Amino acid sequence: MNKMVEIKDFSIRLGNFELKNINLDIFDNEIFAVLGKTGSGKTVLLESVAGFYRRFSGNVNIQGKSVVDVPLEKRKIGFVYQDFGLFPHMTVSDNIGYGLKIQKLDKQKREKKVAEMAEILSIGHVLNQYPGTLSGGERQRTALARALVLDPKMLLMDEPFSALDPATKQSMYKQIETIHQIFGCTILFVTHDFNEAQIMADRIGIMVNGELRGIRKSVNLFESCQDEEINNFLWGNSRGVKNAV
Repeated sequence: MNKMVEIKDFSIRLGNFELKNINLDIFDNEIFAVLGKTGSGKTVLLESVAGFYRRFSGNVNIQGKSVVDVPLEKRKIGFVYQDFGLFPHMTVSDNIGYGLKIQKLDKQKREKKVAEMAEILSIGHVLNQYPGTLSGGERQRTALARALVLDPKMLLMDEPFSALDPATKQSMYKQIETIHQIFGCTILFVTHDFNEAQIMADRIGIMVNGELRGIRKSVNLFESCQDEEINNFLWGNSRGVKNAV
């Protein structure tokens, strides 16, 4: 299998926090979840893959090239933030088409791509509305549309469903499956939700105190191992979830 992401001996210090000696390969078309408690370093790892930082040791390569050596507009990475990061003064249509406008795409072509993306994500009926008038699910779909309209090779999502109610979460899980099938992009997302990681991901990386302490297939998430911190993290927080799946 071809590698989309290669992380080797990666470390970075941000204030008092340190991400330490991360080694990880993520493959083309894979859905990979990074699971851990708040403060474990999940988001820092995600942002490092996106190329947000310059001072670090080790390597982060995307399709064989160092991510920081590739200009932002050529990285082919879509990023969906935890709070969705929509521009409140712009309509849904303008939010989705923002990246295309920056790329100076012709207005007619831009509007066509926005309409096509809105149809895929079932938000055509809210294109003229503003983010403040949308439901949580509609805001999530708008953020996804804005990321996907640029045809990314990889989609990064930071706690993408934490603000949604349970019913909307279930709907969005199915939506991500559809997106994965249509666009064929690699998906990397971070979460603290065990159930979410198991439902969506092919493989799961477990973060503990700034370290990637284990990588396992989602069906094997709750297998015990010799690392007691992993066992305590999984079993101390997930007995109810394990019994339910």
